Amino acid sequence: MHDRERDAEGRARNARPRDSFGRPLPPGSVGVPRIPDDLELPPDRTLGYAQELLDDGLAFNAHEVLEAAWKNGPFAERLLWQGLAQLAVGLTHIQRGNPTGARTLLLRAAGRLELYTPEPGGEHGVDRAGLIEYTRALLALLAAGAAIGPDDLRPALRGR
Repeated sequence: MHDRERDAEGRARNARPRDSFGRPLPPGSVGVPRIPDDLELPPDRTLGYAQELLDDGLAFNAHEVLEAAWKNGPFAERLLWQGLAQLAVGLTHIQRGNPTGARTLLLRAAGRLELYTPEPGGEHGVDRAGLIEYTRALLALLAAGAAIGPDDLRPALRGR
């Protein structure tokens, strides 16, 4: 068994560079910039940053930004941030050519977004209904075996 890289708290961390789809590259390669594990941004900046990354085709990096909000944000908003992070991972699986993984994560994303009941001000302008519809449309394309292009993988987190 291989020893995994660990951070100061003993959590498994892979410091290897990654490609634009989040896949580890050989040591010494040049990859895309990594999102810091301890990223803490207010919700508005989190959504803006994640949207920029999605628009640039960097769904894996958007996932890392959204996952930081899920882990560092208020418990009452956990389903929202989990749903958004899982949507980004679903897009990452499509980019990587993994329809099975994409379906699994997109179903989880839609489910979490549907279950989320925001407290006043807890939705942060996220277009939950539009994202659920978008996710269901991607699932239908996957089920039909239809081609999904890069422009199909740029959802609007807050509507446009």
